[in-house]
Amino acid sequence: MTRYSMVLRGAALASALLITGCTAGSGGGSASSGDKVTLTFLTFETPNLDAKYWDAAIARASAKVPGVKIKKLVSPSADRTGYAKQLDSTGQFPDVMIGLNPAGFAESGKLAPWTDKELATYENPHANTYGGKVYQLPYAAQTTLVYYNKKDFAAAGIATPPRTYAELLDASAKLKKKGINPFVVGGGGKDSWADMFPLICTVATDVYKKTPDWLSQRGKGKVKFTDEAFVTAAQKVADLAGKGYVDRAGLSRSYADTEQAFRDGKGAMYPMGSWFSASADAKKPSFDTGVFAWPTDQGAPALPGVLGGGMTVSSKASDVPLAKKWAKAFMEDQKNLDAGVKADGLIIDIKGYTAPDNMGPVYKDTVKAYREAQKGEGIVNSFSQETGDGSLPPGMADKAAAGMQKLLSGRMTAKEFGAYMDEQWDKATR
Repeated sequence: MTRYSMVLRGAALASALLITGCTAGSGGGSASSGDKVTLTFLTFETPNLDAKYWDAAIARASAKVPGVKIKKLVSPSADRTGYAKQLDSTGQFPDVMIGLNPAGFAESGKLAPWTDKELATYENPHANTYGGKVYQLPYAAQTTLVYYNKKDFAAAGIATPPRTYAELLDASAKLKKKGINPFVVGGGGKDSWADMFPLICTVATDVYKKTPDWLSQRGKGKVKFTDEAFVTAAQKVADLAGKGYVDRAGLSRSYADTEQAFRDGKGAMYPMGSWFSASADAKKPSFDTGVFAWPTDQGAPALPGVLGGGMTVSSKASDVPLAKKWAKAFMEDQKNLDAGVKADGLIIDIKGYTAPDNMGPVYKDTVKAYREAQKGEGIVNSFSQETGDGSLPPGMADKAAAGMQKLLSGRMTAKEFGAYMDEQWDKATR
C-alpha cells in the first residue's frame, strides 16, 4: 500500500474511474437514494488489495450503518491523493477516502477533523496533526525494512543479517563476489515511487535519527537538502549503485516486476515497505525470506515508520456525521482489520487488537522488528511518506522519486540531488 505515483491526465478521468453501479458523470458527491444517503468512497486496488477485498470490507461496514449506500471510486493508480485532487478540481471530491495524504486538503478546510472522542480507540490518536487537528484515522503503521534471500546469504557466507552499515557493505561485497546481485530496486514508469526505499532508509539512519524534526526545520529555513547530513544519506545510495550493488538495468522495472525479480532470485536484498510481508507469506518464494532493519553506522535502531493510512471524510459531505460513522465502522471492524493484516501486512494501532494467530513467519518477523525498534525509541519518520505538520510539500515526493532515478543511474551526484531537492522545495512553497 503506497501513497505515491504519477500525475494522471485529466482527460482520462471519466474513462478510468470505476464506480460500483455508476459512472463518474453520475454526480460524484453525496446524494439521497430513497431512505439512504449515498456516499462516494475513494479507494485503490493493488495485487494485495483487489476488488474482492474492498467489496467485502465495504459490505461489512455498511451492514453496521443503516441508511448509507456506498459508491466505490477506484483510483486508476495507487496515487489516490493525486486522483482526489483531480476529482476535487471537477467538483467531484469524494465523501470518504482511505489512505489519502491530507496535506493541502486539511489546510484548505476540505476535510472534517476527528474529535478526541472519535479517536478514543486509537493507540496514538494525535499522530499526524495539521494545526493541532487530526483529519485521518491513525489506525495502522507501516515501515520500511530489508527483506533478504536466506539462501543467497548462506551461499555468500553471511551468517547473520548486518547490524552496522559497514557490515551491510561487507555483505554486499560478498554477494557480488559470488555473482549474486546484492539489491533489487525498481521504479520505472508510473511506479517511480518504488525507487525511494534505499533513500528512505539512509535518511532515517543519517538524518532523522540525529534530527527527528529535520523536515520541520527545513520548512523554517534552518536546514537545507544541500547540508552535509542529507547529502551523506544520498551519497550512500549513490555509492551502492556506483559499486554495482544495485542493478541499474532493473531500475526501469515496475513495482510489480521489481517484487517478482526478488521472488525470482534476481537479487539478495529487497528494501521495501512492510506490506511485502503479506505477499511473501501468502505466496512463498522458492527460498526462505528474512527481515532486518537497514543499519546505522553504529548499529542503533532507526526504522522509518508511517502511522495513519485510515479514513478521511469530506467536510462537504451531505451528512458528515453519518459519513464519519461509516468510516469508523469500516476502520474498526475486526474482520476488516484482519483482512488488512493478511492482505497488506498492516501493523494495527487500535487498542485491544491482536493479529490472527495464523499469520506467517515473514509478517511476524516484520512486526517483531518494528516493536523492537519502538522499545528502543528507534522509530523515526519515513522520508517522502510523512503526513501531518512537518511533511514534504504536496507533489515533492514525486519530484524526489524522479531525482532518485538520476542519482541511482549515475546521471546526478549526491550534491546535485541535494540542490535539486532545494530547488523543488522552493518551487513547491512559493
